Parts: sequence; C-alpha cells; structure tokens
Amino acid sequence: MSDDKHSDWLGLSGRVAVVTGGGGGIGRATAVSFARAGAKVAVIDRDEKGLDTTRSELRALGAEPVVAACDTSDAASVAAAAEAVEKSIGPCGILANTAAILRAGGLDTLTLAEWNATLAVNLTGYFLCAQIFGAQMRKLGRGSLVHVASVAGSNAQGFSGAYSVSKAGVVMLSRQLASEWGPHGIRSNVVSPGLVVTPMSQAFYDTPGVTERRTAVVPMRRIGAPQDMADAILFLASDRASYVNGDEITVDGGFTRTIMNLVPRPGHGS
Repeated sequence: MSDDKHSDWLGLSGRVAVVTGGGGGIGRATAVSFARAGAKVAVIDRDEKGLDTTRSELRALGAEPVVAACDTSDAASVAAAAEAVEKSIGPCGILANTAAILRAGGLDTLTLAEWNATLAVNLTGYFLCAQIFGAQMRKLGRGSLVHVASVAGSNAQGFSGAYSVSKAGVVMLSRQLASEWGPHGIRSNVVSPGLVVTPMSQAFYDTPGVTERRTAVVPMRRIGAPQDMADAILFLASDRASYVNGDEITVDGGFTRTIMNLVPRPGHGS
C-alpha cells in the first residue's frame, strides 16, 4: 500500500495501531504516517468532524481505517472503541496517546471544573486507553505504547491551568507502565513536543508577532510541525526501538536546552 522507502525498515506493516486524538494535529499526522508505513490504523476522538477529515486522508492513501467517536476520559466509551477495533482489524499492538486539551488560566482563579477537565483527558484518558488497549496487547504477548506529553511537563508553564501538571503525570504514568508491563513484552515511552503548531495552539500563532518571537528562541529557527512529532512516535512504536522502554524523546528543535542563553554575558553577545 505504501511507497515509503522506510516502511520495511520500521517493520510496521500489518501491525494494528490505535491513535487517540486522531481527529487533528499530531494525532492525524501520526495516523497518516502509520498508514503510509503499512499499519492497520484505528483512529479515535470525540471530534467527529475531525475524524471525518482524517478518514478521508487515510482513504486517499488506500487505507480503510477504523474510525470511532470516543471520549477517552470515559471507560465505557474506550471499551466500546477497543471492542470495535479488535473485531474489525484485530487486537491492538500499538497505542499512540495524543489526545489533549488546554484550559488556560492562573492557579489562583482556575476552577475545579477546568482542572478536572484537563486531567480527565490529558492524564486519566491516557491511563484508561493504556489499560483497555493494553489488555489486547497482553493477548499478543507484545506491544508498544507511545504517549505525547510536552516540554511543559518538566518545565512549568505559567497560566496554563492543569496542563503542565497533566503532562508531568503522563511521563510518570509511562514510566510506571514500562516497569510493570515490560515483563509482558510491552514497552511504554513518551514523546515530548516543544513549540508546535496544532489546532490547540493555532490561536497563539494567529496573534501578530508571536510566530516570529517564538521562532527566534528555537535553535533550529522554526516552529515544530505535527509531522515532526509523528516521526518520533513511529520510531518508538516500531521494533527499531525494541530496547527503548520507560524513556522520553524531546522533540523541540533544541528549545529547552537554551536556558543558559538567558544569562547576561557581557562581551559575548549578551
């Protein structure tokens, strides 16, 4: 199905890959990349309009995906989606958790509802999907989970509500899964994006001057794209990363390694 020269190298052909948050952004790019690599793709999201677009893109590649509306923060909804996937294309062998929301605000005024909503999708949803789809991986005796966190998970992002907290939780959830499920042949790893344009962040970049200011602080001098994240996700999902477990790949163009550039150094460009 795919003419991607890297398909055989990744060894993803025929694998069943489930992508949460596949209705757009990083999730959509990941789903399309899995399809190009020859995987059988299932996409779940609560954004049904976004799912329709993703389905069309996948079908244009010659793929026939399983597409299911699903609230990943609801166990019954995830269980129904998992059952549909298994019946349609077989048990899940790869899970890419990419679903996320942002409810911005300072912690002094953030409501409990906003706090809980963010944790429900960004952290609890990852746990539920890992647990439910992970049961199918146990039947296979192998599997790979890749969770999208954020550089905000290890670098506090002010006025982002529960976002940084939720992403820090994703990293620890992945490490615990790696520890507990490694003996069952199941790996768990994290991709942490830096500055990247997605539907969730688009409004920031629509503000005049923001793109230029953000680009200036990234050593690569560009803002990340969903495909940059998808490429890292596919690597971790594949057997090329078969001995990588409980780890985190930061995909940020070097942004988080620039803190010392903030220190004034007279005579040295500062």
